[in-house]
Amino acid sequence: MVEAFNFGASGDGVTDDSAALEHALTAGDGVLRLHKGSFRLTRPLVIDLAKTGYAAVIGDGGASRLVMAGAGPAIKVVGTHRGTSMPKSVTDITWQKERFPTLSGFEILGEHPEAVGIELVRTIQPTVSQVLVRRCRYGIHLTERNRNVLITDCHLYDNELYGLFMDRCDLHQTNVTGCHISFNKRAGIKSLGGDVHNLQITGNDIEYNNRPGVDTADEGGAEVDFDAVEGTISEVTLSSNTIQATVQPGGANVRIRGSESGKTQGACLIAITGNVLGSNTRGLDLAHVYRMTVTGNTIYDGGEYSILARSCRGLAIGSNTICWKADEKLPARDGLLFEDCEQVALIGLTAERLCSGSDNAGAGIMFHGCRDIQVSGCQIVDPLFAGLELRGCVRCVLTANSIVDRRDIPRMKHAIRLAGQNRDVMIQHNLLRGAIESAITGPREGVFVRN
Repeated sequence: MVEAFNFGASGDGVTDDSAALEHALTAGDGVLRLHKGSFRLTRPLVIDLAKTGYAAVIGDGGASRLVMAGAGPAIKVVGTHRGTSMPKSVTDITWQKERFPTLSGFEILGEHPEAVGIELVRTIQPTVSQVLVRRCRYGIHLTERNRNVLITDCHLYDNELYGLFMDRCDLHQTNVTGCHISFNKRAGIKSLGGDVHNLQITGNDIEYNNRPGVDTADEGGAEVDFDAVEGTISEVTLSSNTIQATVQPGGANVRIRGSESGKTQGACLIAITGNVLGSNTRGLDLAHVYRMTVTGNTIYDGGEYSILARSCRGLAIGSNTICWKADEKLPARDGLLFEDCEQVALIGLTAERLCSGSDNAGAGIMFHGCRDIQVSGCQIVDPLFAGLELRGCVRCVLTANSIVDRRDIPRMKHAIRLAGQNRDVMIQHNLLRGAIESAITGPREGVFVRN
């Protein structure tokens, strides 16, 4: 392996080591070893795999630091792969020179407002592990086209915009595992446009990615933010993560935006399973999402909503626990709202102390202008105003639910509210207890009730 000191690098944090590290990569065997020290860069260290051949940058057990004092990425790895993940699409030059570039065991510290940690371009099987990136614009930046990406055991911390940024990238087969991604100012993980498939985000701590107290003109930050309004993100698993934050205007733990064209492209085939989400304005903020499963999560303290879904289709939401646990002195706001959605199933949900609505409108769980809805086997306990509201919905089944107020002094005015013109609605075999005025209120035309 090529030792940086042997090519004139000082590692004192003051001297510009850009030329020395470039020399080490071009004159050495392609494996750059960074010993303990701080190596200052004023321009990107570009690893052109077609020229260097197999390449790696290996730090000394985390004791090595790259200080990026210039604009752009501290390390930019560039390949030539333009195929897919199929073996037959990979060229001989990729197998002979470019596969599996590896970066591990060092820190990148940004000292320039346009500094970026790592950028990967047209690579296959790149592996980034045990890397800390902080005070950069982006921690890890995926651009143009990449395949079979592994990002493991990394710390993406206190970056100006995003920890991990999938930037209009053609990206398939990506695993993000065992990382701490926190205190990035706009999002922990951001996907914007592009064509993203087979993305697994598992076992990470994704927290405090926001600017608390900052009111923004556009939507606030998010821990995980998928923007596929122009592009596609599909076949995504978000599982076994803690995804938490401080409340900020417009913020969300997970925000997903699909195409407004009504096509199945956009945001689709997504599973959110076994996570802890909470302490943000919205837990899940969804728009134009198609075929999504949300199950086995603990969701708490949505400043506005734990789940807000607009114009979504094919949502299976089951066996989650949702609770407003904030101080009684704080405004009561948390709830679930589905607007203009179809094919939504809420099954086995446990919801406690949901607060959305008022004495005369709204409820802890609300369906407005929705079609083909099923709510079954759910416990809606101690809602502040009402348990569940249907407003202008079609083909809905509410069955085998328990909507009760257990407080010594009940506050729930109605268990179920019907508003507007609902049609083909069946409400049966529910346990409705503790309503101050009546269990079910509102127009009954087109509604079959037997409880």
